[in-house]
Amino acid sequence: MKSKTRSPWTWIPSLYFAEGLPYVMIVVVSVIMYKRLNVSNADITLYTSLLYLPWVIKPFWSPLVDVMKSKRWWIVSTQLLIGAGFAGLSFTIPTSFFFQSTLAFFWLLAFSSATHDIAADGFYMYGLNTHKQAYFVGIRSTFYRFAMLFGQGVLVYFAGIMETTNIFGASKSIPFAWSIVFLILAVIFLAIALYHKFALPYPKDDDERLVKGFSGVFDGFGETISTFFMKKDIWKILGLILVYRLGESQLVKMASPFLLDSNEVGGLGLSTSDVGLIYGTIGVIFLTAGGLLGGYLASKNGLKYWLWPMVIAINLPNLVYVYLSYALPGSILLVYVSVAIEQFGYGFGFTAYMLYQIYVSEGKHKTAHFAFCTGLMALGMMLPGMISGWIQEMIGYQYFFIWVMICTIPGFVMVKLIKVDPEFGIKQK
Repeated sequence: MKSKTRSPWTWIPSLYFAEGLPYVMIVVVSVIMYKRLNVSNADITLYTSLLYLPWVIKPFWSPLVDVMKSKRWWIVSTQLLIGAGFAGLSFTIPTSFFFQSTLAFFWLLAFSSATHDIAADGFYMYGLNTHKQAYFVGIRSTFYRFAMLFGQGVLVYFAGIMETTNIFGASKSIPFAWSIVFLILAVIFLAIALYHKFALPYPKDDDERLVKGFSGVFDGFGETISTFFMKKDIWKILGLILVYRLGESQLVKMASPFLLDSNEVGGLGLSTSDVGLIYGTIGVIFLTAGGLLGGYLASKNGLKYWLWPMVIAINLPNLVYVYLSYALPGSILLVYVSVAIEQFGYGFGFTAYMLYQIYVSEGKHKTAHFAFCTGLMALGMMLPGMISGWIQEMIGYQYFFIWVMICTIPGFVMVKLIKVDPEFGIKQK
């Protein structure tokens, strides 16, 4: 019998872990991998930044996901495709033409992952009422970020260890290490797809749909677009989504290079394994705490009540990188403490960002409208991220992190301008 009422705890953590893991491998870990494979910085910056594009333009194929088959079907299918993409990366990294071939598989992964996001976020809204959406937004954000830390933490640490084992000689150990990493990911996604085939519930609104004719898929697309951009205060909505993480969008691209670069060029001179260990232990613990606390408090008092504390929390802790860039501490403990502060603030503050996107997406086309929101969120990450490396090279790490703090100001301005229903997210009696 098809169950419609499975506990959200049986599928939300695994679903959002599966949503976050390919994203971090594509847009963050790919930078580290290509750097270790001796690709030039110019090529790395250009091509990995462009990999954001599928998340930016995903609203344009979201109607297909919205009206054809079910969200459940799309989730399982795209997870299988993501697993195949990781397997392709694993097999092509050791080749002489690895750069072109791995970029092709990264593009396959990016489009598959963006499609998975559309389906998963729609399924989340179909499967939960508004109170549970508020309660679990912290949990989903936590496991999404946990996946990112698993990718750039545990897997990067593992790759760093494998790089130094010299199993096949020094010249071959690095490609072999990264090949093994992506083979592990392929197996993980096969397991996740099989689990979700049986574990996901069957919400009553998530019916199997079969559209006859290509035109039928996009019949309502014009209405979907127009109703989104005709929302009240749409320019304030767009402004907040685009600039809420303006500082973070640049920090996330340069944090790992800063930790890895030598003291001579302004970095901390840590090893690949050090970076993986920092993000994979203390980072996970404090991010989880921040995300859980944010979701719990939002469900008790509502989004509006916690909006200002959360926007402060996601931005102010970036000051730790200003400190690190000037102090260049030799103590690894200070780096751990700094990352802990930043990750806790991110987990707590990101709750408001996701809840606001859910809030403005409510209505007839909420799945497609949420896709528009997350596409704009990706655009807000892509454009600043593309120039962040150039800015850093021009002014150095110290002034770059000061620049990051300056870029947090627009987020505070937009939070001041927007309006939120005080009751949104509070449990209804």
